[in-house]
Amino acid sequence: MFFQMASAFSIGLGLTWIAYPYAIKFLRRLKFGQEIREDGPQSHQAKSGTPTMGGIVFILTSLASIFIVGHEAFENTSFLIVVLAFVGYGIIGFIDDFLIVVKKNNDGLKPIYKFLLQSILAIVFYLLYRNVTNSLVIVPFIHTYIDLGWFYIVVVFIMFTGESNGVNLSDGLDGLCAGLMCFALVPFIYFCWRIDETDIAVFLCSVIGSLLGYLHYNKHPAQVFMGDTGSLALGGLLAAVAMVTKEEIALILIGGVFVAEVMSDIIQVGYFKLTHGKRFFRMAPLHHHFEQGGMPEQEVVLRFWLAGSILCIVGMIMGAVM
Repeated sequence: MFFQMASAFSIGLGLTWIAYPYAIKFLRRLKFGQEIREDGPQSHQAKSGTPTMGGIVFILTSLASIFIVGHEAFENTSFLIVVLAFVGYGIIGFIDDFLIVVKKNNDGLKPIYKFLLQSILAIVFYLLYRNVTNSLVIVPFIHTYIDLGWFYIVVVFIMFTGESNGVNLSDGLDGLCAGLMCFALVPFIYFCWRIDETDIAVFLCSVIGSLLGYLHYNKHPAQVFMGDTGSLALGGLLAAVAMVTKEEIALILIGGVFVAEVMSDIIQVGYFKLTHGKRFFRMAPLHHHFEQGGMPEQEVVLRFWLAGSILCIVGMIMGAVM
């Protein structure tokens, strides 16, 4: 298993390292450049035109890596659900990105349609997975199981829509999203190993390797962005692997930064409406709040990485004692 994990990681890293220079040139030639929000930080306007949709590369290299290392994994139902979530949410992001780069604006897929597609996939994955699992949720520390019954579909729905949107919102600073995801996937490799879901553990290693290859080109100043193609795929992956490992509660901590990003957006919009125009944060999502307070972009990224790594350690300890 450990040889497969190391091989998947190395192949994913190597393929992305090689592929991105060509992908960046190709995206530039197609003029698939990022459109920067006019209401975002002014310092980000210089990033306009940077190639986007780069998530396509690390999605493909992750899949290629696991296929090379062990294509028999595709016979595993739990593994297939994780991979389908990764690809399925990536397709939603691709549609959004494609509309943005073609129309040359930052609207893309309408939020209601995006949320509807995310919701449909969440329900589909629940229906697929219920054939091989139950609706039990493990309560940490006290070693107790709670059967949520029909309410479990609500938990799955919140996980998929919340994590995909949370990861998507975190993709606003160079290197932030990719770094946070590398941290967040590590505990789930352990969880998969513990329950003998080795195929998924190997796949997560390939994703981390691919993300590190991407991060080389996404670090400040970024040469390429993953776009919604990459961020929604990663959010779907995180929710799916939490579902199949029965670590739904641990995900709250492990994905704590993503949760904070979503909540900051919800709080900002709600407070703005309730107070008729006042803002709770300087700017949402949360990372922009710190930027607007004068903190340099790279420092915000490093601090969020630190917070994410600490939360992942605590979440892994929580999951380990369940």
